[in-house]
Amino acid sequence: MTVSCLTTKLHVTRAIKLVHQARRLFSSTRGLRQDVPSPSKTRNIGIIAHIDAGKTTTTERMLYYSGLTRRLGDVDEGSTVTDFLPAERARGITIQSAAVTFTWPPTPPSASSASTSTRLSDTPHNINLIDTPGHADFTFEVLRSLRILDGAVCILDGVAGVEAQTEQVWKQASVYHIPRLVFVNKLDRDGAAFAKTVREVGTRLGAWPAVCQIPWWRSKDGKLQGVGDVIGLRALLYPEGGDGKSVDSFALEQLDGQHAIFADELRKARCALVELLSEHDDNMVERFLECEEDHLLISPVDIVRSLRKLTALTPQSITPLFAGASFRNIGVQPLLDAVVDLLPAPEERPDSEASLADRQIRLNDLLNGKIDVTKHSHLSGRKEKALQGAKTPLSLKNIETCALAFKVVSDPKRGVLVYIRVYSGSVRRNAQLYNTNLKTTERAQRMLRMYANDAVDVESIAAGQIGVIPGLKSTRTGDTLISYTGANPKVGPPPPLNSLQLRPITVPPPVFFTSVEPNSLAEEKHVHEQLALLLREDPSLNVTQDVDSGQTHLSGMGELHLEIARDRLINDLKANARIGSIRIGYREAITTPSSITEIIFDRDIAGKPTKAGCAASVTASEGIPVSPGAWSTDLADSNVMIVTTPGLDEDGLPIDADGPALPGSLSVDQLRSALRSGVSAALSRGPSFSFPLHSTAVHVTFDMTSHLFATTSPSALSAAARLAVTKALKSAVDASPGPSLMEPVMLATISVDEPSLGGVVHDISSARGGQIVSLDSDDASASTGPEAGDNKPVIDPARIYAPPDPFGGMQATDGVHAAGRMRQIVARVPLKEMVGYLKHLRSLTKGRGTFTMKVDQFERMSSQRVKVLMGEMRGGLD
Repeated sequence: MTVSCLTTKLHVTRAIKLVHQARRLFSSTRGLRQDVPSPSKTRNIGIIAHIDAGKTTTTERMLYYSGLTRRLGDVDEGSTVTDFLPAERARGITIQSAAVTFTWPPTPPSASSASTSTRLSDTPHNINLIDTPGHADFTFEVLRSLRILDGAVCILDGVAGVEAQTEQVWKQASVYHIPRLVFVNKLDRDGAAFAKTVREVGTRLGAWPAVCQIPWWRSKDGKLQGVGDVIGLRALLYPEGGDGKSVDSFALEQLDGQHAIFADELRKARCALVELLSEHDDNMVERFLECEEDHLLISPVDIVRSLRKLTALTPQSITPLFAGASFRNIGVQPLLDAVVDLLPAPEERPDSEASLADRQIRLNDLLNGKIDVTKHSHLSGRKEKALQGAKTPLSLKNIETCALAFKVVSDPKRGVLVYIRVYSGSVRRNAQLYNTNLKTTERAQRMLRMYANDAVDVESIAAGQIGVIPGLKSTRTGDTLISYTGANPKVGPPPPLNSLQLRPITVPPPVFFTSVEPNSLAEEKHVHEQLALLLREDPSLNVTQDVDSGQTHLSGMGELHLEIARDRLINDLKANARIGSIRIGYREAITTPSSITEIIFDRDIAGKPTKAGCAASVTASEGIPVSPGAWSTDLADSNVMIVTTPGLDEDGLPIDADGPALPGSLSVDQLRSALRSGVSAALSRGPSFSFPLHSTAVHVTFDMTSHLFATTSPSALSAAARLAVTKALKSAVDASPGPSLMEPVMLATISVDEPSLGGVVHDISSARGGQIVSLDSDDASASTGPEAGDNKPVIDPARIYAPPDPFGGMQATDGVHAAGRMRQIVARVPLKEMVGYLKHLRSLTKGRGTFTMKVDQFERMSSQRVKVLMGEMRGGLD
């Protein structure tokens, strides 16, 4: 939820003025490279971190030193390139992940890129960078960006250390096996503790920190003046007040004397780095022995090669760590060198996971012919024959491209922009792209390479690249796009290639909702169109319709998430609508099984007579067995649908050769899809309070002897399923002793100072009815936060090298240490008790407390809590 950066108070009028007066920051887009970069010279990276760690500020420095911008953007001024939405500039936070492309080292070489590190190569590399949000409400924005990255830079606040959301995004990056670097930022601030942060990388994130840089503190006052390059054995001095382009380099020998203490620490850091690498890389042991066991004689190039190899391993056990202060323009250029030297190119990443006809595969295995697409073991003989007789010839050589749409944005000037990552082949101008999720074909009439809010036209987007296709009408976030030579645009590639999907992005369940009502009937169509566009942009939002009241509900991940969606809908998309107050999204549950209800739907649809039927019953989903021959699928909110089709096997073919069969106009996939659509619609609105159903099992029976007619269509089947399940739900509620509701229970991670710990724990466990899961200090030897229990290595902090804070004999005051010592409380608390909690937390902690939370699970409410909630709803409380 909302954390410390939201305390930045920009007056509304000043924010609006800044948005309108924001100057163009790009040096030029005319001279930008329009050739197709080599995959080996491409880096697709993301910036991930806790909120307010300095992600956007670091990104702005990268753009400036690469030569893409001619001035340094500032978050507080609202002049950043990557935070280009009005709401982002007004609030000083990142909401959408922004994509920007630049070259490093810059061409031609500039002073800003000279002599800052020991590079493996001075060849310019194309860097596609994604600046992601840090706020917990926008976790989905981070997830869809991580899916397409080849590497990431995790930025840590040198004062706060590893924070709760840092652990979250680190775990998410581990799921996708993304190699990471760590940049310890804000070391210029009072209370900065580099050594403590380094140890937390090991204890909280479960990765050995390979310290590649150490801070260079000024001896007279302990202020940060530069960094020590552990790999190159030199010191980089950044003149105070400069823009960071002028950097003075000092060899180790030059430091002896006036800076002898720092020089000795630099030697210790080099020894520790070589020892750490030797524990994980046999080649480094050989180099150490060749250099007569002298840590200082090993060449920087050998160290960089070892770091690069270990960073790419899965799981990643070694994490290169760098130091600096982006706002003071210290340490950013060496970080860029590390991105090029240590993070992998697209071609060096593991093969992409995909699914093909419900079968998990690797994309390159398919493209290289290692998977026989004409003979699937789970297909019947009749289906194999149909597959081989497809109208479009089946040939893997005809797959021209495979790409993933990872983001959709509505731009006021260019219309809808679809961001894609190309995994094979290349997408060319005017290419026909088949959407395997929606079963539709669209044409890519233009190609763009984005520079945050600016762009240049390109002829193609090659494998390994990130680009933008404007003007696509249907494509959503998470859709897979393929181009197949000779495919009929209406039917797409031949099966099973038309079912090829890259691993989709899982959408977390929404827990807050608000009502959206058009100001007039004339505005209703426009409002619904803009809501649909909003959902294409952000699939973590959800729109539902209340059948009785006709009211439209917009659901989201958190209060801030819905506030931003509301602002975007009204101010950016110009929807003339009234937005209600934000409410909690409860769930209804079934406690008593229903009787079997049968429905025959016999009505006109779109002017055509249709007729279809089915039978349904509902019960709680816990421990429900699936009978042999039935087909089951998981639905949203832990619901499950079990379909029984008497007389048909799992492939929809007659068990008995003389038995009834599905007509040619209705495939088994269409049958199941229609039933699923109807069941999902019925479960979206409960019979008691109109909340969605949770943990419900729906048994649907489709008997061709009594439910199939000459005019049966998928639409009629969907309608029949919806009506049958709705009737079954009412039957179950009528048979129950009382209504049953489930509420979202959150896993909250609260950071407080030591003096406030007792008061906050008492407030959570008593006044808010929460359950304390764990208490953890910053100096704990292992994480006990939300990710505790993961398969992370247990790292002894005593074995982690970390230089003392600060160098040169300057010691921070005891007061700073006391203020900086934070404790973490992990608790499970009902969401209702956490609404507006930040204000109360700051009151308890004198403004120093912060927290994040995520949905742990939905739990049944006690009868007493249900009565209280019913009273609030009857009283008209939102």
